[in-house]
Amino acid sequence: MIIRKLYKFEGAHIVRNCSSVPCRENIHGHSYVVEVFITSDRLDDGFMVMDFGLLDKVKTFIGSFDHSYSLWQGEDSDFKQFVYRYNRRVAEIPVSPSAEGYALLFFYVIDRILKHTDFQNGEGRVQLHAVRVHETTTGYAEASRNDLRWIDFTFKDIHFTAGITEQWDSVAWWDVMVD
Repeated sequence: MIIRKLYKFEGAHIVRNCSSVPCRENIHGHSYVVEVFITSDRLDDGFMVMDFGLLDKVKTFIGSFDHSYSLWQGEDSDFKQFVYRYNRRVAEIPVSPSAEGYALLFFYVIDRILKHTDFQNGEGRVQLHAVRVHETTTGYAEASRNDLRWIDFTFKDIHFTAGITEQWDSVAWWDVMVD
């Protein structure tokens, strides 16, 4: 069985090296919709795949991109300095912040979050099935386990400014992911 949880965020970026001149040369934003699909081999004691309340860290992670600038770590150093100088909420990420890049990054992180989730209600083998990132109302990118082969980064390559992390309940959950 597959369940889906939907999240939303408003974010800005530049997608360098893409074909579209406006997208690769200008800061712009989108109203993102992120769908997280989770599966299990059985239902828990409440007759659910899992309680959505256990996805609090997923909500925190995706919320980190809300009203934030997603900065590709491959950007020119002068531009990076500009972004950090004028923005309190910056997520520096190891992938280009395209819908595809987000889908891969989010799958990677959410998969790890689920592996660190303490299931205590008779849940089965809960696994992340897919992450779908809608950048517009007409298009999305979807990442699944098979796409992890394209990932060549670790948690240590993902950085959030204090303007983001100070709004988390705690940074301990992220520190566990990084280790």
